[in-house]
Amino acid sequence: MTTERIAPPLIAGEREMLRSFLDFHRATLAMKCDGLSDEDLRRRSMPPSTLSLLGLVRHMAEVERTWVRRVINGEELPLVWSDEGDYQVAYDASEATRKEAFDAWQTEVEHARRIEREAESLDVVAHNPRWGEDVSLRLVMLHLIHEYARHNGHADFLREAIDGTVGP
Repeated sequence: MTTERIAPPLIAGEREMLRSFLDFHRATLAMKCDGLSDEDLRRRSMPPSTLSLLGLVRHMAEVERTWVRRVINGEELPLVWSDEGDYQVAYDASEATRKEAFDAWQTEVEHARRIEREAESLDVVAHNPRWGEDVSLRLVMLHLIHEYARHNGHADFLREAIDGTVGP
């Protein structure tokens, strides 16, 4: 599988810019996983950490689900991998497969895209029970971009340790 990653526009409206940067970072994570076996994708960074590329994909599925479906859309859903709400469970991908992780992640990304498209504006406000505060869709999109950017840095190092691949 080869992931297409489209560079965000240099000039655009706020919503298009946020969508484009979010999709750019989503594609970056997928690119870091291209061409690797399930075993490679499960390879951990360094003990005692359970961090792996598949763990990152699973974590980002939980992040998308939580911030967009649970917070913005108000859906009462458990996490994908933990009924107890333990976000760390997603990182342990020792028994995970590419199909399982990527199917869940793609499902959450598609839900997030749909919910964002259907929102009247970036000023839609919802309550985040974990923080105990209201947040806007704008903040959620910025937070997702931040999460992907941070974890894509981790993915760079993980990929380089697996097969020496570096770069965008």
